[in-house]
Amino acid sequence: MTDRTTRWGRRFALVATLIMVALGAATGPATAHSAVVGSEPADGATVEVGPQRATITFNEPLQPNFPAMTVVGPDGNLWSKGDPVVDGRNLGVEVGELGPAGVYRIAYRVTSADGHVVNGERSFTLSTAGNGTPGPAANAQGGNGGSGGIPVWVYIVGAIVLFGGGLAFALFGSSLGKGEKQR
Repeated sequence: MTDRTTRWGRRFALVATLIMVALGAATGPATAHSAVVGSEPADGATVEVGPQRATITFNEPLQPNFPAMTVVGPDGNLWSKGDPVVDGRNLGVEVGELGPAGVYRIAYRVTSADGHVVNGERSFTLSTAGNGTPGPAANAQGGNGGSGGIPVWVYIVGAIVLFGGGLAFALFGSSLGKGEKQR
């Protein structure tokens, strides 16, 4: 290797390291995903009468893209009615009157402010049976398994590749052409 090649290699390594450090520092806050801070009914609560609406509250506003939320009763049927709605930090779905006594599971999927999909489950127990009418069996409802939004890491990787390609061309592209002409 020539001294010139070694010098360019060291410069490239230094610049690449600085870029990676800067990107790591810049993306630090974006790696924190939305987290549940509460729900109505509360997780693990026992209620005598079911809520008219199940709501989950997060620590930050949510993206309204493709939310999913279902309430499934001890009978395996859907008890949620209609589509879930994102309102700032809250995700909610209408429930109405419930049916059999037992454990009801609230499953959710939302898109965080940073673009990551967050999902989970909460539950509550209905102590007194109601007279509500169930929806279809929970496993009969399709379409809730897809993802919502594009994760931020896809954009970060794309930016690194584009920036790295531009940097490599700027550092080596013009010097390679000159070097070949000198030979």
